[in-house]
Amino acid sequence: MMDGMIWAVAAATGYLLGSIPFGLVITKLAGLGDIRAIGSGNIGATNVLRTGRKDLALATFLLDSGKAGLAALVFQLIFGQTYPDIGLFTGAMAFVGHCFPVWLNFKGGKGVATYAGLLFGAVWKVALFAAPCWLIVVFISRRSSMGALVAAAFVPIVAWGLNYSIPKVAILAVLSLILYWRHRTNIRRILDGTEPKVGSKNKTETPEEPK
Repeated sequence: MMDGMIWAVAAATGYLLGSIPFGLVITKLAGLGDIRAIGSGNIGATNVLRTGRKDLALATFLLDSGKAGLAALVFQLIFGQTYPDIGLFTGAMAFVGHCFPVWLNFKGGKGVATYAGLLFGAVWKVALFAAPCWLIVVFISRRSSMGALVAAAFVPIVAWGLNYSIPKVAILAVLSLILYWRHRTNIRRILDGTEPKVGSKNKTETPEEPK
């Protein structure tokens, strides 16, 4: 029973921490209104960047990545010797909370920054591959979503190649699938050539989901 309680606390803590919508809070505090009313309607750093405020976009990225990384690190340090996969699991729940926050009717972000924080906090060797992969693809394509999709596709493969445990590889595979699901509209736009480039201030783009 104690084991179940620890995993339940990890799940709840990760989810609630991940569900904090930093992008929405930061832009409202800055007097920019509801970030969900512009661009893709997303609460993440890429859409915050479309306001023209690079500082706010950077703050959003760091906070969104930090909440998963912190959750993973804390639980791994406290319980990792007994439960080797608990850090990754807690960070994964933060990722789920970011994508499907209870406070926003389960309509959250797409999880790129949160996924990045999770990787650095729980499987840093994989992160050392994923980060430059994302940067290279974004530099070439000028599209953040393209970089995220390519990196996410390789994450579980790299984890397998680095001999991470099967549970860890399975968790990463599920998270990559969720990230692809959250980017389904981006994928359609990439295919038809209408996906906005990084830094675009396009405020007429059709939101992914009505907010």
